[in-house]
Amino acid sequence: MPGWVSQATGLNIPHPYPDGVAEAWIATHLSDFLAGKRVTYAITLPEVGVIGDATLRVTARHRTGELGYWVGFDYWGRGYATEAARAVMEFGAERFALEKIKARHMIENPASGRVLEKLGLVKEGVLLGDVVKGDRRLDIVMYGLLL
Repeated sequence: MPGWVSQATGLNIPHPYPDGVAEAWIATHLSDFLAGKRVTYAITLPEVGVIGDATLRVTARHRTGELGYWVGFDYWGRGYATEAARAVMEFGAERFALEKIKARHMIENPASGRVLEKLGLVKEGVLLGDVVKGDRRLDIVMYGLLL
């Protein structure tokens, strides 16, 4: 995906999803991991395949990681985002010696905030009118966790 905005905000996920976008995004995973920039876990179910992902974008200079995730609509509310996000956070903390995890979500997506709170992140504030989605300016809720 071009650029990177926390997937918890949903701002960087095109809808409808054009052919080829997923393949191009997946092709960046190995090089970004080897460069210490990002780790991405696919969320899979044996009977279905990929139902989402959890990603941690690393800023080595500040020893921080920004968490993002998405889960397909049919799989919401089953704990998959929490489980995968916890795993990618633990891996990132160990592999990249991170000292802080941060994440954000659109204020109109409180379910994402509940996932972050289950993971131990604490609400740090709200960025009023921080992003534009379509023709609307939206507030973003910021979370963080010092490790």
